[in-house]
Amino acid sequence: MNCTTQKFLKAGLSLILVSTPLWSHAEAETVGSVKTVTGESWVITTGQRVKAQVGTAVFLGSQLKTSKGATLGVTFKDNTLMSFGSDTELTVDEYLFAPTQGKLKLGARLDKGSLNYVSGVIAKLKPDAVSVKTPTGTIGVRGTQFLARVDEPSTATN
Repeated sequence: MNCTTQKFLKAGLSLILVSTPLWSHAEAETVGSVKTVTGESWVITTGQRVKAQVGTAVFLGSQLKTSKGATLGVTFKDNTLMSFGSDTELTVDEYLFAPTQGKLKLGARLDKGSLNYVSGVIAKLKPDAVSVKTPTGTIGVRGTQFLARVDEPSTATN
């Protein structure tokens, strides 16, 4: 027990210790935000599922998820644009945008669905710093735009 705790106890006051998560949305820096949404889509960060609306913040580690028939558009701080089609899941694994310090990185994982990617400042300044992983490979961004689609594996047997 430290001195402050002892003083509270001597004064007859209760001291309640509350554990808080080491990382919370309030403390985390946003890496982007939702710019367009149709249908039901979500931004899931540290287990918290938030219905996507224009302006919803996207954080490092956020999973972006669209339902069937929905679309979602996200703009990142470096002006990278990502548009997601129906039934898509993408996770923002890495994001560094400090161009004056030479710290540039964007890494994402597309687990299923479709993605239209338009390069922002990170890819223009350091193209090899951007990648999108899929279940079967990695897309290294060397241009300004690409389309990707990841289908769920077939469960049919021969």
